Amino acid sequence: MQSPWEHDMPRILIAEDDRLALYAVATGLRQAGFETVEAESAEEAMTLCQEPLPDLALLDIKMGKLSGLDLGQWLHSQVNVPFLFLTAYNDAKTVDRAVQAGALGYLVKPLDVAQIIPSIRAALERAAEIKALRQTETQLCEALQNSREISTAVGLIMARQGLSAEAAFESLRVCARSNRVRIGELATRLIAGDPSVPFPDSSDH
Repeated sequence: MQSPWEHDMPRILIAEDDRLALYAVATGLRQAGFETVEAESAEEAMTLCQEPLPDLALLDIKMGKLSGLDLGQWLHSQVNVPFLFLTAYNDAKTVDRAVQAGALGYLVKPLDVAQIIPSIRAALERAAEIKALRQTETQLCEALQNSREISTAVGLIMARQGLSAEAAFESLRVCARSNRVRIGELATRLIAGDPSVPFPDSSDH
């Protein structure tokens, strides 16, 4: 199975202005098999967000001129890097602010790195799902703009299977791949009612 990451190990950006905490978290994550990129400020973290981008970011909420909330909003809107917040405040207001900023979750300090590994792995899995969905949506938009046949076929699948446009396109894409034909060719044959082509099944993916 191909890794959802662009590199051998998941890359995690850690933004924390407490040097001891930064060192402890980074060391623990590397020992657990992750690649880390460390920043002591939001500004430094932004400069480190270059290709290949981190797969996940851990952000201290309380930092200097720019807070972790500011950095999280930038990561979400500018480079699509998912993130978790690091906070010493486990209260409803903090949770609400984290959700509004687009965080996948938050971890309460002080951190026991060994105990937060499952949460980080879960966040990475969720991030990979979001990335795959975003790629499918992009492919769908491009396909519908460039091919009337694909657009019509997607509409047929939506009607027959009761699927969303994204799910219908994914079914069409999976069916084309399994039958080793181009997606445009499969769409044309489906519209023509070619009996030799199985109608895409939503359970295939």
